[in-house]
Amino acid sequence: MTMFSLMKFPAVAMLMAAPFCLQAQTGATPATTPATTTTAAPASASVTAPEVGAVAPDFTAQGANASGANSVSLNSLRGQVVVLAFYPLDRSSGCTHEMEKFRDEFSTIFGSGVTLLPISEDSVGSHVGWARDAHFPFTLVSDNGGKIARDYGSMMPTRPYASRTVFVIGKDGKVAYRNMKFGALDQHAYDDLAAAVAKAKAE
Repeated sequence: MTMFSLMKFPAVAMLMAAPFCLQAQTGATPATTPATTTTAAPASASVTAPEVGAVAPDFTAQGANASGANSVSLNSLRGQVVVLAFYPLDRSSGCTHEMEKFRDEFSTIFGSGVTLLPISEDSVGSHVGWARDAHFPFTLVSDNGGKIARDYGSMMPTRPYASRTVFVIGKDGKVAYRNMKFGALDQHAYDDLAAAVAKAKAE
């Protein structure tokens, strides 16, 4: 069949070309498979979280409260009950509800002698602005690069931000409680957290 004949019968031309299109698509699949396999392996290691009873991974990072920027070290807080609350993003709806809940019910959920450290990948500048606007009585920690979140199993391989997780660190520096799917809008989650904090304070 000549090119002129194919032009007169476009349907015939499409049928003849179809096998070549399928072959091109099939041939592209092996090229993408190694890339997927390569990136999945290291990411999967990030979901391992310290178990209850394990020593909490130490970190030193910059943070901010309503007074401005400051530095935070977990080891320097040994002897206190510390709550680490990983969250995705400053000023997002769920995170705003969670942080305002922590602010408004701080004495009920945490009480005296407890250090609350909400942690996200946002910059110190972002934290300073939000802490001042919202009058947070706690320090927002800037986890640049997500290292702290990875150490606590809070950075999922398929998501660009940290998951919403909460850890209670006892006075001995060990994990006393963890919630790997903390519900920002779930009152039961706050009640469970308050009970875990109270228990850690009593020990």
